[in-house]
Amino acid sequence: MSISAALLPEFDQEMATTRRTLERVPEDKFGWKPHEKSMSLGHLASHLAEMPGFGVAGLTMDSLDMANYKPWEAKSRAEVLAKFDQNVAGARAAIASADDAKYMSNWSLLQDGKTLMTMPKVAVVRVFMMNHIIHHRGQLSVYLRLNNVSVPSIYGPSADEGQMGASA
Repeated sequence: MSISAALLPEFDQEMATTRRTLERVPEDKFGWKPHEKSMSLGHLASHLAEMPGFGVAGLTMDSLDMANYKPWEAKSRAEVLAKFDQNVAGARAAIASADDAKYMSNWSLLQDGKTLMTMPKVAVVRVFMMNHIIHHRGQLSVYLRLNNVSVPSIYGPSADEGQMGASA
């Protein structure tokens, strides 16, 4: 089995779950933070929406310099979902089209030309993109709970949904 074939089912499941979570983001709470050191709900949702694009960068580039990176900031839930869908489509296409040799080639994260880390592109997809999305989706589910917004089932039933994938 190719690396792409192994990654795609997990990618599809995680992106569908992440989208269900993003669909719940209340627009009137974009500025809400659980703590002064935390990201705002809107910033967290925006970050989740742009993160599949890091998978595209990891597979189509040999490095990425964060010196000129400016976080994208959505103004509405519709913008979050549109950006997420666009980035998921691009990431899925990049994952599907990469051969095993590409996955095993190296990619580097830079800051002002200085290498911060280098890893195989398969690790970029798994760690830098998918695990990172899963991590922030967990944060977002807590933000939703703290704002009395129904939390979707993620890896099993939530307190709001008795079965996986049910809508609240």
